Order: sequence, then C-alpha cells, then structure tokens
Amino acid sequence: MKKIALALVACLLAFGGNAMAQKSVKLGHINSNDLMKIMPGRDSAQAVLQQEAADLEEQFKTMQAELEKRYNEYMEKQSGWTELIRNTKQRELQDMGTRIQEFQENAQKTLQQREEELLRPIIERAKKAISDVAADGGYTYVFDSGTAALLYSQDSDDIMPLVKRKLGLK
Repeated sequence: MKKIALALVACLLAFGGNAMAQKSVKLGHINSNDLMKIMPGRDSAQAVLQQEAADLEEQFKTMQAELEKRYNEYMEKQSGWTELIRNTKQRELQDMGTRIQEFQENAQKTLQQREEELLRPIIERAKKAISDVAADGGYTYVFDSGTAALLYSQDSDDIMPLVKRKLGLK
C-alpha cells in the first residue's frame, strides 16, 4: 500500500502538468526506527515490557513444570490404576495442557497490548514533532526511510536533525 502511494506521488510529481509546475514541492525523509531508538522514555518502556515478559515466562515455566511432574507421575503409576482413574488422569493432563496453551496465547496478547500502551505516547510525541518540523519547514511530503518505502532520496532533505532539535535531543 505504501509503495502504491509512493508510486502515485511520483507520477503526480512527474506528470502533474501546470498545476504541479506552479507549486513547489519540498520532499523530506526521516528514519523513524532511528528516531524511536533515541526517544526519551523508550528505554524505560522497554525495561517495563522486559520485566513483565519475564514474569509471564516464569509463570509459564512453573505451569510447564507442574504438567511435566504430573505426566511423569501418570507414566510411573498408570499400570496400577483402574481404567477410570487412568482416563481421569489423562483428561486432567489434557486440560492442563490446554490451560497452558491458553495462558501462552493470552500472555502474548497482553504483552502486545502493553507494548502499544507504553509506546503510544512516545510515538505520538515523535509524530507531532515530525508534523511540526514539516509544517515549519514547508515540506510537502515527508517519507519514512525506515520502512523501506523510499526507493530514492537524493532530492529530499533528512529532517532527523530538525526533529531531534524540536524534541530537545542530541
């Protein structure tokens, strides 16, 4: 989708006729990945996410260890049990496996939501700075060179220094 939009912009620039010839187009680019690496608050957000992921991983390992313990017990004692007890124990093991799988899926969703929650203010602050710099600098378009959507950038200005200055970063 971004490539199509970029191609459309390139066509408009190349074949826009008199309307485009009369209006000056100023292009800029920024690597959003590089900007996010230096944004204030990103490191603390990453630390919080890593701690929460470690906590979930610890719980997951505990659950797996309990399942393994019960499975080993089942394998050791199954020959002395009646069919009813064996079937009951098998269902318990299956249920436990299902709960572990659900926990893992929910943990992944929870971490994704938490990441979005923690990074949203940082991303919004970066977007605002980019918009402000683009408006102040008279840029018509600013491309994100960090997403590989930009194929050629010789005629555009890298606005990273301006955005860093706007955010008070070095």
